[in-house]
Amino acid sequence: MSYQNLPSITECDTFLKEQKLPHGKAVREQVNIVLDQLRTEISKNPDKAVLGANAEILERVAAQVRNQSQTTQRVINATGVVLHTNLGRAPLSEMLLRKVLPGMSSYSTLELDLSTGKRGSRDSKIRKMLRTLSGAEDAMVVNNNAAAVFLMLKALNGNELENKKPEVIVSRGELVEIGGSFRIPDIMREAGVKLVEVGTTNRCRLADYEQALTENTAALLKVHPSNYEIQGFTEEVSVEKMAQLAHSKGLLCFHDWGSGSFYKFRQRGLSEYLTAEQELSAGPDLLTFSGDKLLGGIQAGVLLGKAENIQKLRQHALYRALRLDKVTLGLFEATLEAYLDLKTLAENVPTVGLLELTREDIRKKVNDFLKLLKLPDNTAWKCELRETESLTGGGALPELPIESAALILSHPQKSANELQNWFRSQTVPVIVRIHEDQIWLDFRTILPQDNEELLRVLSVLIST
Repeated sequence: MSYQNLPSITECDTFLKEQKLPHGKAVREQVNIVLDQLRTEISKNPDKAVLGANAEILERVAAQVRNQSQTTQRVINATGVVLHTNLGRAPLSEMLLRKVLPGMSSYSTLELDLSTGKRGSRDSKIRKMLRTLSGAEDAMVVNNNAAAVFLMLKALNGNELENKKPEVIVSRGELVEIGGSFRIPDIMREAGVKLVEVGTTNRCRLADYEQALTENTAALLKVHPSNYEIQGFTEEVSVEKMAQLAHSKGLLCFHDWGSGSFYKFRQRGLSEYLTAEQELSAGPDLLTFSGDKLLGGIQAGVLLGKAENIQKLRQHALYRALRLDKVTLGLFEATLEAYLDLKTLAENVPTVGLLELTREDIRKKVNDFLKLLKLPDNTAWKCELRETESLTGGGALPELPIESAALILSHPQKSANELQNWFRSQTVPVIVRIHEDQIWLDFRTILPQDNEELLRVLSVLIST
């Protein structure tokens, strides 16, 4: 094969257009990657046929474009994991999006005080609502919880004396790493504080913190374990006792809560999870948590605490780099407003609604769906309802099972992996889980607007 056999850019674009794929300048880089790979193959082995058929080369180009042109798209979550990090965590309600859209598609009062005509604060309303919902003296929001922790350490522990870094004491069992390689030790190092580890992996006592105190100690830090749990012979120190110790020594106590909410869940297991107001009552000087986990909002990092400490954070130069843009502000503000009316909260914040569904609620959803799904006579497909367990996900209570119900699908001539790949390849991908070599669709996480599309997908499958 020679270089002359390679298709031209125009030929590649024509083929991509016929395949209803992106074409032209938008994918020129991807087309050139494939053509350059072929040129390299020819130069290394000019006498050997390299994908001799033009159609095969064009299909190789199409495969590259298809693979690299994927954008974030809607999927149906049938995994039963409510806050699925890979699937965007908390879904937002259509009501909330409709409410925010007018302010996004026009000019707005982002930083204008209408009463005075002068410049205002972009987050004044959010701060008021956070104070109302949590009982905190003051509050602020940055772009995620990692940023909140970083700013908290950087701004309040940046007073280095005689080239000695301020020390922050953390239990060894809380030196976590979560998704995306976010490590507490790394964040602390970048924030300019010295990490002091105390206790052991499974046990830490108040005395461990006391013995680690030095003249350079600036704060005690409590970290939520997020996506793991230590069981058995364990011991940890409560935030309340840590705060009492810190304050008795004139030090600060920080709590990286990870996932929090202003709502007291009724669901078994989740009902034991404290609200932000309850967490603050333990006495930490600052409390941080994510906006897109149990809270059910947009990605953000919430900081609650004493007014003096919040003001120090707001005055730090780093805050400007971490503050929310107008779109995120609008969506987060609308989410907080939903928490002011508990009667409609489950409807307006889907995460709350999904987590509060009972097994009986979900069994009804599956049964109603099965009535609409018409299996052909003498079909080899098997569809049935079974009880299962959902998970909260999103770094909150990782081992807590929540009673649920699922539709189980199987076929004697089709493997579960084959079916899983088929579901994932649909126009609206359906993300399922495999158990006992069968497809399980947990209806806890199937949103009401997903039912029609899921019915269409399953009807196509069982008719083949």
